[in-house]
Amino acid sequence: MGLLANIGRKLGEDAKNIATAPAETLRGWKHTAEAVQRGEVPASEVVKVAVSTVLATLMVLALLFPIYWILMAALSGSGASLYTSESFTLFPSDPTLRPFIWVVGDLVIPGYAIGLNIPLSDLALVFNTPEVTLLEAADYGIERPSEFKKYLWNSVTVAIPTVLIAMSLIIPASYALSRREFLFRRKILFVYVLLTQVGGGLGVALLIGMYAIYVQFGINNSKLALAVYYAATAVPFNTWLLKTYMDGIPTSYEEAAVVDGAPPWRVVTEVILPMSAAGLATVFIFIFLTGWTEFVVAQTLLGTENYTLPVGLYALVGEYSIPWARFSAFALTFATPIMLVYLFAQRYIEGGLSFSGMEG
Repeated sequence: MGLLANIGRKLGEDAKNIATAPAETLRGWKHTAEAVQRGEVPASEVVKVAVSTVLATLMVLALLFPIYWILMAALSGSGASLYTSESFTLFPSDPTLRPFIWVVGDLVIPGYAIGLNIPLSDLALVFNTPEVTLLEAADYGIERPSEFKKYLWNSVTVAIPTVLIAMSLIIPASYALSRREFLFRRKILFVYVLLTQVGGGLGVALLIGMYAIYVQFGINNSKLALAVYYAATAVPFNTWLLKTYMDGIPTSYEEAAVVDGAPPWRVVTEVILPMSAAGLATVFIFIFLTGWTEFVVAQTLLGTENYTLPVGLYALVGEYSIPWARFSAFALTFATPIMLVYLFAQRYIEGGLSFSGMEG
């Protein structure tokens, strides 16, 4: 719980920093301008920084332009801007949010009946909470919204078991490979490296055989079986990544805990895991995205009622036409959680990929 509380605290700090970033930036510009007026900072240095900032901003805008193009296609209501570059405009002449409303559909908080028993009596008080309608698609002329919420639930119920199963294998394996000497350890490490390089491609190559096995056991339409497959494919690379991160944690911390009388499980939970927070967060994100974004295996194994978001997005593609505005709105809504994850997890990804448990 201490590790989770630490991660939650850092995420709260990140959210606060993002909210206060504009004010802090303006304050910094003001201090820089005052320092230039006092002659403490050369004007040429400020110009160099300003030019570098403008160039970096232009580069970021160029990289984000495809996303902006897709957004304009969704807001146009027809998706016409995706057909040719001549039809693209910086902003649609008649923008509409109907494609996004079609994606999310009705948003309703259902009412509940809450009962409270009165002590020393057979009476009970019942309170009915009102039903709150946040959005009703029919008000915007949309009679048949998309099944985005069903696909979203399927993706969540695949991604979470994937994370739980994979992490339950990766954490002890990483610690054992990093801190313990045992028989065939080097051979196991070699196998992990081999599977890290060819595991994903091997899984796709064996997809037909795996599908036959899943059908034989009657689990081809099981989200849990799909999560087990995702976890298996995520174990080699992420175990090696976390093991390499744990290698950077000095053994002196463990030795000090042992001298203080801590049993092995406390050494792991109170020393190794807290100091591996960046590595754990990075591995968590990679595994979660595996279950959240994978398409080929999910489309092969799952039935229509269990489609995840990537497969649901592909289902919008018709035989002769594609509803580009709805397709774009669906894609952007699907990608928004991923963008938020990367936004808040940037510090952990950078730290987790540094292959060191200690900062220099």
